[in-house]
Amino acid sequence: MGNHHYDPNMTREHTVSNWTAVRRDAGFEGPALALLSVMMVILITVIVCGNALVIVAFKMDKSLRKQSNYFLLNLAISDFLVGGFCIPVYMPYVLTGKWMLGKGLCKLWLVVDYLLCTASVFNIVLISYDRYLSVTKAVSYRAKQGMAHFAVVKIAVVWILAFLLYGPAILFWEQLTGKSRVPDDECFAEFYYTWHFLLSASAVEFFSPFLSVAFFNISIYLNIRQRRLGSKKESCGEKRSESAGLSMRCVQRSRLRQDKKIAKSLAIIVCVFAVCWAPYTLLMIVRAACRGDCVSHHWYEVTFWLLWLNSAINPFLYPLCHSSFRRAFFKILCPRQRSTIPLKKSNCTSKKALEN
Repeated sequence: MGNHHYDPNMTREHTVSNWTAVRRDAGFEGPALALLSVMMVILITVIVCGNALVIVAFKMDKSLRKQSNYFLLNLAISDFLVGGFCIPVYMPYVLTGKWMLGKGLCKLWLVVDYLLCTASVFNIVLISYDRYLSVTKAVSYRAKQGMAHFAVVKIAVVWILAFLLYGPAILFWEQLTGKSRVPDDECFAEFYYTWHFLLSASAVEFFSPFLSVAFFNISIYLNIRQRRLGSKKESCGEKRSESAGLSMRCVQRSRLRQDKKIAKSLAIIVCVFAVCWAPYTLLMIVRAACRGDCVSHHWYEVTFWLLWLNSAINPFLYPLCHSSFRRAFFKILCPRQRSTIPLKKSNCTSKKALEN
C-alpha cells in the first residue's frame, strides 16, 4: 500500500526536510529483473483470473444472489482491482526504482491502493460477521437472505469507511502541513514517517478487524460446542414420535455439519489474515518510529507484497468453501460435463435449502 522503495546501503540523495531523508533505489538488473517481472505477472494473472471467476459466477448463476454472497462479490471486486490496476502501475516503479508517471497519477494510485486494500480487510470482517449471524441467529438470518438492499447498504459503508481512513490524508496532507516530503521521481504517502498517524490507522485497519474476526470465530466455535452437547443430552432424554423426531434430528445434524464447515473456514480466515497483514502492519509502525533506519528495507518489501498475495488467496479461500460457488465454477469451466455429473442429495433433507 503505497510503499516507498529504498535500500539502506545506498547513499542519501534527496533531503526533503531538516529531519527526513529519502533514499533512492537504483532498481534491478539482469536475472533479478526478469525473475521479479515473471513473478509479478504470475501474481497479477492469479489475482485477476481468480476474482474474475467469482464475479462471472455471481452474474451467471442466479442462485448465488443471496445476501451473504454479495459480500463475497464485493471482496472479489476489490481484489480484482488490486491485480488489474495497483500491481501493474507499481511494477515499473519497483523494477526501476523511479516513479515516472507524474504526481497526479501517484496520488491516484496511492488513493486506489490504500482504498482497495482497506476495503478488502473490511470485507473480510463483514463476511465473518455474516457467518457469525448465520450460526448464532439462524432463524432471523435465513429470513433476511432475500433482502439484498441490506447487503448493499453494508457494502456501501465498507467503501466509505475504507476511503475515509486514508483517502483524505493522501489527498490533503501536503496542503495541511504546507510542504511535501516526496521527491518528484518517487511515490509514497506524505504520512509515511508519521508514526502516530500510522499507529492510529493500523488500529482501525488491522488490529480491530483481526480481533473482530477472531471473536466471531470463537463465538461460532462455542455455539457449535454448546449445541453438540445439547444434542447428546437430548438423545438420552425421552423419545419422540418416530417420524417427527427422526426428521428433526436429521435437520439438526445437517445444520450442525454446515456450521462446523463455517467454523473451520473462519479459522483458516483468521490465520491467513494474520499471516498476510500482521508483518506489514507491525513493520510499518516500526519504520515510521525509527525513520526507516532500524530494519532492512527488504523485509518491508516482503511484508508489503504479502498484502497483495492475500488478494490472490481470497478467491480460493472464500468462495471455494461454499458448494454453491464450486458448482457455479464447474459450470463455467466445464460447460460440457455439467449435465453428466449427478448432484448428491442428503438422506435427511436437501442440503441446498441449508446452504448459506
